[in-house]
Amino acid sequence: MKTVRVLIVDDHRLFRAGVRAELGPSIQVVGEAGDVDSAVKAIEELRPDVVLLDVHMPGGGGLEVLRRVREAGIPTRFLALSVSDAAEDVIGVIRGGARGYVTKTISGPELTDAIHRVADGDAVFSPRLAGFVLDAFASTPAPPIDPELDSLTQREREVLRLIARGYAYKEIAKELFISVKTVETHVSSVLRKLQLSNRHELSRWASARRLV
Repeated sequence: MKTVRVLIVDDHRLFRAGVRAELGPSIQVVGEAGDVDSAVKAIEELRPDVVLLDVHMPGGGGLEVLRRVREAGIPTRFLALSVSDAAEDVIGVIRGGARGYVTKTISGPELTDAIHRVADGDAVFSPRLAGFVLDAFASTPAPPIDPELDSLTQREREVLRLIARGYAYKEIAKELFISVKTVETHVSSVLRKLQLSNRHELSRWASARRLV
């Protein structure tokens, strides 16, 4: 079996170490990254065959990594490895360019096999997600392109939805396991990108697009 060069991207160091220990001898881990900026930099420098990509992490999440790498034209394949099996996460990452999506309950041999399949160009999903993803893409028409919405990172969209639902900053911080200051930073960024003035305008904007 050929050797596949892999970069592990996850914001938990112990989890990255665990993944290293579980992968088979045909997988060469060439590096690790714990946030978006370091992930993009490592991909640019190391050019791995496959990137094991966490969905939620500092700096905008897996979608932001996919967007920046795609814009840079770097040829690599992505396999999302996440605790989440939420529809929004799965479909968003696949539409962002990932070749597969598996959850962190996967075994070491299964993950090794999934990495090889993605490296060969196959699409790979955890068994429970495969039918769900196919049904979602078959039954849901592709949404119209919304440049404003596309300009937001995954985390900014999460904050936007909670703002629209009436959450206070402290409640958002607790829900997303981030600080109040980080929430304020995300809100300021969203307001700037959407050219809005306050959270009430944000709520109306989100409601008009049925994001609530």
